[in-house]
Amino acid sequence: MAMNLRLDAAHEELLEALAQQEHRTKTEVVKLALEERAAQLDKSARTRAIMDRILEEDAALLDALSQ
Repeated sequence: MAMNLRLDAAHEELLEALAQQEHRTKTEVVKLALEERAAQLDKSARTRAIMDRILEEDAALLDALSQ
């Protein structure tokens, strides 16, 4: 599906510079950025879920260690 992306001059320059540095098209750079951001958010959500589980399961132990 096609999409128009409107950027201000500073972001357009940044995108152009990244594309040139990486020898990619601007479209490829934007797609990769979206994929990396999605992966980052997924990893953050999984990390939070693990931490919540640890805090719940080991609440007594963590409390004892904090004394």
